[in-house]
Amino acid sequence: MASVLVRIGVFVAETAPYLRIAADLRRRISAGELRPGDRVPSTRTLVREWGVAMATAAKALSALGEQGWVRAVPGSGTVVADRTPVKPPLGRDGLVRAAIALADAEGIAALSMRRLAAELDVGPMALYRHVPDKDELLRLMADVALGEAELPEPGPVPWRPRLELAARSQWRAYRRHPWLAPILLNSLVRPPVLAAGLRLLDWSLRALAGTGLRRRVKLQVVMTLNGWVGGLAVSNAFEVQAEHDTGITGDQRLAADMTLLADYLGSGRFPVLAEVMTGVEDVDLDEAFEFGLRRQLDGIAVLLGEQHA
Repeated sequence: MASVLVRIGVFVAETAPYLRIAADLRRRISAGELRPGDRVPSTRTLVREWGVAMATAAKALSALGEQGWVRAVPGSGTVVADRTPVKPPLGRDGLVRAAIALADAEGIAALSMRRLAAELDVGPMALYRHVPDKDELLRLMADVALGEAELPEPGPVPWRPRLELAARSQWRAYRRHPWLAPILLNSLVRPPVLAAGLRLLDWSLRALAGTGLRRRVKLQVVMTLNGWVGGLAVSNAFEVQAEHDTGITGDQRLAADMTLLADYLGSGRFPVLAEVMTGVEDVDLDEAFEFGLRRQLDGIAVLLGEQHA
C-alpha cells in the first residue's frame, strides 16, 4: 500500500500544472521554436493559454530558471538562456599544456599547429596570437616539462646527494615526457635557453661550491652528467616514438630479431659477447640509469679526490 501511495504521489507531482507548463516550454526550446535570447511567454500569457493562476505560471518560469533554461533580463522579461558550454579563453599556458598532453599521448611527431588547433577547437591562426611558430611552442613546452623537476631549496649541501637528486629529477621528467630529451639534447653545448634549464644548471653548480674546481671544470662536470642522463633518455625517446609511429613495441621488435641475433651469437664471430650474454636477461632502462648514475658520481668523486691530492 505504501509503495502504491508513493507512486500516486509521484504521478500527481509530475502532472502538476506548473510542471506541465515547464515541460512544454522546454520542448519548444529544445525544438528550436524558442532560441537563446528569445522572450518566453509571460506569466499573463501563460495564465491565458493554460487557464492557470498567476502563481502557477510564475512557478513554472521559476522552475525553468532554476534548471538553467531561461533567465530574467531587466526591462526585457524572461528570455531563453544560452546553454552552449562556454569555452575558457585560450591563453598561452593552456595552449602549451594542451600541446604537452598531445605529445605525451601520441608522440612529438603528432604535434602540429593544425592538429593542436583542432584539439582546442579553435582556428589555427588563433594559436599564433600566443606563439609565433612551432619552434617557440616546443621551447615553451620543454620549459614547462623540465620545470616539473623537483629541486628543493636550499636542498642537500654535500655535492654527491645534490647532483644525484638533480640527475634523478631530470630522469623523471624525461620518463614522464619522452619527447623532452631530444629537444634539450639537440645541442648539448648550446641547448635552448629555458628558465627551467638555467635553474637546474644553477642548482647543480651549487653542489660544487667550495670544491676548488676551476669554473670551467665545474661547468664541464655538470654538462657531462646532464648529457649522460639526457643521452640515455634520447634512446628511450626514439623507441617510444617508433612505437607511436608503427604500433610495434620495443619488446616486439626484439622478439622479431631474436632469430637473427641467435644466428650471429652462434656463429663464433663474437665469442666474448656470446659468453657474456648467455643467460643474461634484457637490461631494463631504469636499471641502466641506476648503474650509470653511480658510475658517473664515482667518477666525479675521483676528480674531486685528485683535486685535493
